[in-house]
Amino acid sequence: MQKLIELIKKEKRNVIGLMSGTSLDGVDCVLVEITGSGTSTKFNQMGYVEYPFPEGLKDLVLKNSHKDSSNVEDICRLNFLIPQIYSDAVKFLCKKLNFPLEQIDLIGSHGQTIQHLPSSCEMFGYKVKSTLQIADPAVLAKLTGVITVGDFRTGDVALNGQGAPLVPYFDYILLHSEKLNRALLNVGGISNFTILKVNGKREDVIAFDTGPGNMMIDILMKKFFQKEYDLDGMTASRGKVNEDLLNSLKKQDTFIEIAPPKSTGRELYGEPFLKDLLSDYIDISNEDWVATITDFTAYGIYRNYEKFVQSKIKIDELIISGGGAKNKALTNCLKKYFGPSVQIRNIEELGFSSDAKEAICFAVLANELISGKTSNMPSVTGALRETLLGKICLP
Repeated sequence: MQKLIELIKKEKRNVIGLMSGTSLDGVDCVLVEITGSGTSTKFNQMGYVEYPFPEGLKDLVLKNSHKDSSNVEDICRLNFLIPQIYSDAVKFLCKKLNFPLEQIDLIGSHGQTIQHLPSSCEMFGYKVKSTLQIADPAVLAKLTGVITVGDFRTGDVALNGQGAPLVPYFDYILLHSEKLNRALLNVGGISNFTILKVNGKREDVIAFDTGPGNMMIDILMKKFFQKEYDLDGMTASRGKVNEDLLNSLKKQDTFIEIAPPKSTGRELYGEPFLKDLLSDYIDISNEDWVATITDFTAYGIYRNYEKFVQSKIKIDELIISGGGAKNKALTNCLKKYFGPSVQIRNIEELGFSSDAKEAICFAVLANELISGKTSNMPSVTGALRETLLGKICLP
């Protein structure tokens, strides 16, 4: 406990942020020096690494993310296995930077989502929303000897929120502008954006998941080309958008047209989403399939803006982060949909690492909890009130 008391008193903290998302390529591990909290937060990125998952782990996590193929023993073991990998990532980054592990003050770990069920269902007379991130932060704290904060989504869901997205708080305190209306678009497995009004207040922030990000593109790349992703969007660039398929995708989608607050994941946009369409459109070339799904991804982002945001806030900038920020074909599709009045930029132009942004977010969220600051956004998630997010686990 003494270690926690000393940490709370610190004005400057060395914090590791960890994020492994729906792409399941590995864990993003970043070291940042954080000063202050809330809108006074300042950070310096000291180092970043994407630490790969062992071969076969992605398939095992995916298997246990679907109710028809999951196994309670696998889930139990993964909950303890993944923190071991996270621990190795932390130690690897420290060694790479020649930064002593003992000087790390705090770890913020998102964990690995295997189920996210933000819609209520009735069980035994109770209405239940739920979310499950494995990779127990208590295990990570014991393995590293560093105070660890995890399970950030749970508190918001407990208060009837969606538990996602969590990045908007980070966007608000660090990326709001005094001159421009901004949309911060993160394209991971799922796409989500944060709308920041010029000089807006916390309650003015609009944010939600818009639909697919890289997820379905990655599925097709694996199926057709035995590749994990579409490097720089080159495959999509070689194909053409098939309008019939695009219209079928729009008709099949049940999420894009739903009003926020909303969040989604692999439960909707995994392989089952594509199964029937792949059978119906067998004459389309593989490249055209990837081009059409890429265009559909951009359409989902724009359609959400057009339907739920534009009448309230007309954006001047769309700033992209996440793995999708490197996909030139996706960027071109976004330019087509948003038109010349919206400047589309990569977040790296603002001095942020595109790859590390979400990991930095969870370092910042951990720092907020230690600083006693609420970090959910009820205007975004639909939660009943602001609340502290995360669980503090001692080494």
